[in-house]
Amino acid sequence: MLRLTWVQPEDLLGHELRQARQDGREPSAVEARWRAAGGADAPSRAGASPDRASRYLRQLAEDLLDELADLPSRLNEPTDLADIKALCPEWPDALRGGRCGPSCGCGCAGADRAHAAEPHLSRPRAPDGALSSRVLPLAVPAPRPQSTRAYHAAWLGRAVGCLLGKPVEKLPLHAIRDLARATGNWPLNRYFTAQGVPAELLSAHPWNRRSAPTSLAENIDGMPEDDDLNYPLLNLLLLQRHTRDFTTADVAALWLDELPAGRTFTAERVAYRNLLTGVEPPHTARHRNPFREWIGALIRADAHGWTNPGDPAAAAEQAHRDATLTHTANGVYAAMFTAAVIATAATGSHDIHACLRSGRTVVPPHSRLAKAVDHAIRLAEHHADFDTVVDELHAVHSPTHHWVHAIPNTALLAAALTHADGDFSGSVTRAVSGGWDTDSNGATAGSVAGLLAGDPDALPDRWTTPLKNRLATSVAGFDGTGFDALAHLTHLEATRP
Repeated sequence: MLRLTWVQPEDLLGHELRQARQDGREPSAVEARWRAAGGADAPSRAGASPDRASRYLRQLAEDLLDELADLPSRLNEPTDLADIKALCPEWPDALRGGRCGPSCGCGCAGADRAHAAEPHLSRPRAPDGALSSRVLPLAVPAPRPQSTRAYHAAWLGRAVGCLLGKPVEKLPLHAIRDLARATGNWPLNRYFTAQGVPAELLSAHPWNRRSAPTSLAENIDGMPEDDDLNYPLLNLLLLQRHTRDFTTADVAALWLDELPAGRTFTAERVAYRNLLTGVEPPHTARHRNPFREWIGALIRADAHGWTNPGDPAAAAEQAHRDATLTHTANGVYAAMFTAAVIATAATGSHDIHACLRSGRTVVPPHSRLAKAVDHAIRLAEHHADFDTVVDELHAVHSPTHHWVHAIPNTALLAAALTHADGDFSGSVTRAVSGGWDTDSNGATAGSVAGLLAGDPDALPDRWTTPLKNRLATSVAGFDGTGFDALAHLTHLEATRP
């Protein structure tokens, strides 16, 4: 019996009930009808339940999904870009061609003078000398071409972090810690291995079955295929074909042309299905899609940041057009946040803390994502032991959020980058050691920290040598491509007029 993951209505319903509570809708009446009919919870970690539902229960699930979608929300968390901007008082000034806009406020003569290379953001000090939580925008550095070698480091970093997290994806936090400790690899400092792990521990906590054959230290032979690398490749194609002025419909058409449906998951798979049934963007993100605030849009954001160095506003707007094919509200904010962080890192002139502050300016300050990121950064600033930070994040988010949801994962990412102070190894190992969506968090942390490192030679050999400058993918034309070649292609898009 074939049970497709992430699309069975009877499985989606449980996820939608939880999503409704998170985004301010009241689903109790709908849930009571589902329970009375014998409906079950959503699968806790897998994408599909093991047993087929009756025809009646499946039809009921479809009807209830539509009812839930129509429930009003008490939260002000918009998806429309104009509405998002209206809620962001410190939205960064958009730059075009390296010149200020007419209201840049930096003291220049509007569009006639380029920005000086100043820090993008700062936090004022209170009378007692403490840093205020309020972020003040300063002049954004004029966008300048980042070196090909910096993009090379970013691509490598994304692959390293993803590969580190692959064998422990879906495992609970205590299992990740136990498996690493069994080989003397805690705190994490190298790829996971099965060698030396007691048989009873492996039996209790088996590696991710799809990833172990290609991502344990003893098995690595280049970068195996992963959606965390497929999407940056697709976005390179997107930019090559449509430039930075692409539309959400362009993203959809590209996916139908180049992305195998079986390589999609969660929100992306539902949106893909919606496209095939005639649902058009942006409704593809909402129609029977309980995963619309999960991490999928975030993992597609790197190319938007890479190709807008020094322009977090443009990066966030680009990420928004991509994300709204599949996501809404906080799922979109997570992508915009990541793109803005990466765009600021791509200047080569900011530390990680300025990059994270830049990312926060494109997230509505009263949104659930903003509050989660701020809390995570405060934890990372105040605790020397990162395990303490992780334990607190799990205590706050795990009872209410799926392990793939964007809010806890973005918070963990921000905490890892903050706690590691942007150091490459420290960033990727902290991101993975925090659990939840380990490969996606490791990949994004590696991309940011790789950019900050600025050169592939700055990344430790123990991470990069096993990659053999080669990645596998089902995206046509890229299988076996080297990371140096991808860096060159990225540089071309970043410098295109």
